[in-house]
Amino acid sequence: MTRNYRIDVDCANCANLMEEAANKTDGVKSAVVNFMTQKMTIEFNEDSDSSEVMKKVYKNCKKIEDDCIIYL
Repeated sequence: MTRNYRIDVDCANCANLMEEAANKTDGVKSAVVNFMTQKMTIEFNEDSDSSEVMKKVYKNCKKIEDDCIIYL
């Protein structure tokens, strides 16, 4: 399953760091963050609960960039 999320991030470097953090999260098959469109695309593992995984993604991204926002 793939889902798109609107994000709010201040710079391209921060967007790259968010992408790396999301990709390291259990349950995420792949993550792509587009700074220009302010969107995050997440492909979840087959057996994952997307809402629970996104909570972890958000937590991991906040560790990297504390003023980022992912609109869940």
